[in-house]
Amino acid sequence: MSARISQKLLAEALGTALLLAVVIGSGIMAERLSGGNVALALLANTLATVGGLYVLIEVFGPLSGAHFNPAVSLVMSLRGELAPRLLLPYVLAQLLGAACGAWLAHAMFELNLLQFSSKLRGGTGQWIAEAVATFGLLLVILRAPGTRVAAMVAAYIGAAYWFTASTSFANPAAVFGRMFSDSFAGIAPASALGFVLAQLLGALAALGVHRLLSAAPGRPAPEQKTMAAASTQRG
Repeated sequence: MSARISQKLLAEALGTALLLAVVIGSGIMAERLSGGNVALALLANTLATVGGLYVLIEVFGPLSGAHFNPAVSLVMSLRGELAPRLLLPYVLAQLLGAACGAWLAHAMFELNLLQFSSKLRGGTGQWIAEAVATFGLLLVILRAPGTRVAAMVAAYIGAAYWFTASTSFANPAAVFGRMFSDSFAGIAPASALGFVLAQLLGALAALGVHRLLSAAPGRPAPEQKTMAAASTQRG
């Protein structure tokens, strides 16, 4: 494995770990400080996630594309932006990072490191919400102007926390990491499969819509920069 590939995988693992630490850690802190006000806790969790996601995309984008998300990596692989041979290593790095991020959040708040969420999340509305959240995320990534990807992705996720019934996981790695945290941001393992399938369907639908929007009679329209392409230009 070349040093460059190792750097990409380390960036994906570390970035995903920090993202999950932000999501879970801010959820724990928000729940402790909100005095039982769930809306206030969600607002605090949202603001921390938006800020953390923006910074992590800016920091790790030039190295790996800052996917932090198997659904994003899948779409980038289908588009030729990510070499097919790197798809599985990217996904494994993201999953490992997600679990480590959950454990890191627990360590910071002096909770049991190893735990499983008991928070059931499921039903048609939740699955539709996850498909919509992931569809919107991928469409933003694929169509955002190159210099605005990080800000637009973070802003979209912040909005989707509130307009989706699921609070917008939009990321199979986030589902995986949150299974290991019985906290405000957790999801029970029994609920994970439905979320992941909905996310993958939403991501593929976004790719199809992006292609339709990019096609013009007689000639293809220029592609917008993806998160990976936009980030590498800054490097």
